[in-house]
Amino acid sequence: MTAVFLTSSPTGPLDGSRPVEGLDEMNGFVVNLKKYWKEKSRCLMITASPECYPENDEMTSFFAGAVERSGLTISCFDLWDERTTDFSEAVLHSYDVIFLGGGHVPTQNAFFCRIGLREKIQNFDGIIIGISAGTMNSADVVYAQPELPGESEDPEYQRCLRGLDLTKTMILPHYQMVKDSMLDGKRLYEDITYPDSMGREFLILPDGSYLMCIDGKETVCGEAWLLKDGMLSLYKQERQKML
Repeated sequence: MTAVFLTSSPTGPLDGSRPVEGLDEMNGFVVNLKKYWKEKSRCLMITASPECYPENDEMTSFFAGAVERSGLTISCFDLWDERTTDFSEAVLHSYDVIFLGGGHVPTQNAFFCRIGLREKIQNFDGIIIGISAGTMNSADVVYAQPELPGESEDPEYQRCLRGLDLTKTMILPHYQMVKDSMLDGKRLYEDITYPDSMGREFLILPDGSYLMCIDGKETVCGEAWLLKDGMLSLYKQERQKML
């Protein structure tokens, strides 16, 4: 069985508006996770920034601590970045839980492509947890929402990428933080993302909400919005046709 949890932030709001100790229990995240978590699970973090070694080490340690503070046991918490020498499918499938780290979506996507993760992660028997960029790159077709200065104006910047195909749903995280953001003198959502949604559907999550995929059945847990053809509406769970 594959249990996929695609989160905006599994450890609470990044803006610190709601302090969280360990993993975020909002919307039943920890309760649902415990249904599939094995005792002394072997965990793996796959980074979004393969060359940022100190940051990767710190992130892995942080999430290992958050997991244990939430009462989930682990036997190891390893890391895949540029220091890794064996990216084989056999090694990947030896883990019980795979974390897909947060960061810059195109950078992580390029790393995923280089190590052949899309092909290797298929039929993985265990838990997969997406974190922000990792969640976005979990889609079959990834919408890489411009993030860094200049990206929205760069004709070479690719906004649609090939993802891991863990879901067909394109997710945008951290909505409560970035909904009023400006980028390159434009409103991130109204001037950039709304036009990009023409002919597409984006599921928009604030920190604390997540998409749970259990053997292909998908459920949105918590408040979410649907952006489709330039129109934003509050997501209603009965709209299962989009999932």
